[in-house]
Amino acid sequence: MNSTLPLKLLIELAQKDVDEAARLLGERQTQRAEVERQLDALRQYRHEYRTRMQTATVQGMAGHDWRNFQQFIDTLDTAIGQQAMLLEQAEERLAAARREWQAQQRRLNSFGTLATREEARTALRAARREQKENDEYAARSLRRRAESPI
Repeated sequence: MNSTLPLKLLIELAQKDVDEAARLLGERQTQRAEVERQLDALRQYRHEYRTRMQTATVQGMAGHDWRNFQQFIDTLDTAIGQQAMLLEQAEERLAAARREWQAQQRRLNSFGTLATREEARTALRAARREQKENDEYAARSLRRRAESPI
């Protein structure tokens, strides 16, 4: 049986695994970017709201309005903290997906190396076989010349 057939099948399967790992990596990158975008939006909104609160405080504001502003900022801070945790989790999932893609890529490369070695062995066997055939032909030719009267 040709030993390259199972190797080709393994390479095809490994390529599918690499493709799937790459797809998942892209998905994780997109998710991480979205979580980061939401975190940036929350931080920007907090900054704008804080600026409005400071402006309103300078112009004078009732105590209960100030408490409402402060409670809302506290709520935003909580949301920012939660979103920051989501970003950490997204980064961990992204790193795991990157490691998986790299592992699958190494696996594919290993099969490629094996295939290259097998091709080299096959070529060497073919070259040796051809050399042997040439040597046998040359030996037969010499024998015929030696046996035939001139």
